[in-house]
Amino acid sequence: MSLQGPLVVVAEHPDAGLLDTLGADGAFPVVTTRADDIADAIAAARPSAILLADPDAAADQRVAVLLSETVTGCMPIVPVIACAAPDSDIPYREALPLPRDASAKLISEWLSSALRVRQLHAAVLRRAELAREKGQILPPAPSGDPLDDASIIVAGRGRDYPELATAIGERAGLIGALSIETAARYLKSREADGLVIADGFNPWNVNALLTVLSEDTRFRDLPVGILGSAPSYPLPELQHVVYANDPRHLAARVMPLARLHAFEARLRRLMDSFDKDGVIDPTTGLHFPDIFQRDLDRALRDAGERATGLSIARFVFAGGVRVKADAARLISRLIRGADFACQDHDGSVLVMFAETDLKHAHVVARRIASVLKHTMLVPGPSPQAAAPAVTLAARRAGDNAETLIARVSPTAIAAE
Repeated sequence: MSLQGPLVVVAEHPDAGLLDTLGADGAFPVVTTRADDIADAIAAARPSAILLADPDAAADQRVAVLLSETVTGCMPIVPVIACAAPDSDIPYREALPLPRDASAKLISEWLSSALRVRQLHAAVLRRAELAREKGQILPPAPSGDPLDDASIIVAGRGRDYPELATAIGERAGLIGALSIETAARYLKSREADGLVIADGFNPWNVNALLTVLSEDTRFRDLPVGILGSAPSYPLPELQHVVYANDPRHLAARVMPLARLHAFEARLRRLMDSFDKDGVIDPTTGLHFPDIFQRDLDRALRDAGERATGLSIARFVFAGGVRVKADAARLISRLIRGADFACQDHDGSVLVMFAETDLKHAHVVARRIASVLKHTMLVPGPSPQAAAPAVTLAARRAGDNAETLIARVSPTAIAAE
């Protein structure tokens, strides 16, 4: 994708090669400025993105305060990329961190990736404005820090793994993995916003996992953090890879990338809700409860007319709001195309199985519960598998949505 402009580059002595690369990739105009003059440059250019190409600017607290006042909260977002020294702190929490010696090509790729999210944000804002003009009901947009509903896979089994897992778990949802194979399986089955690899693994196994990620377009923009220094041998071509020798420093470098990834996921759920006329809750990716009940009534009438089966299941989860929201989003990816679901007011998830009798509903529910059990953790001092309790009921003659939902019994089906 061609870069968009305007672009503000902050550096005492901007690199000519970098400016040429940005220009060749479509950034126009490119405005260069010193850290002391960044406020005037932002006011004049109204940039689509900002590049802190100078490590001193990336670590400057005054620049961070200014960006917080002028850029944070912009609609659409204005991505900030910071080229920082290896062990320096970046005070602006939204800044996407790159090494100070990052190539012009890598910087351009990161800008392009971040600007794709800006374009998506702009598209969502346009859809919302159009819906308001037509008098349509807008789906409630998730609020707060996107990290509140982000999940990050942390793989490791060495001495630094507990500290790294704690640093990640303090700020985002944690999915722990004690092997590379488990991490790979979670990546395929979970909606993760980042992968962090700690110590304790053979470097060639790590390289093999990175190769798999690089060959799968689903993980093109997945943030990856690796504890340690960048190896001397060639690595697979992944854009968003960061390194650090200290566990907490690595967590700090991964968080802005995970935040942007989770924000993009929010935007895609919002767009899906617009595309489906407000049926989908953008927080979970499932139906709204009232829409679920309306569609269940309709499905029951159809099943009665055609004398086909219809079943319903309730999945109940231990843990807090984050666990329940994460489970709902995972179920949205697991249910069949003909089925639909909602997150009930108590955080449990109701799933309607179309043309399915109770016997086959048991089989489908067990499969979903098994995936949930083996891929989710309830956070705490000793994280536990989030095995759901599952109850089922099948359609009877004369049922409506209320009577069928009311008959979901408390008898749990254990996950395999």
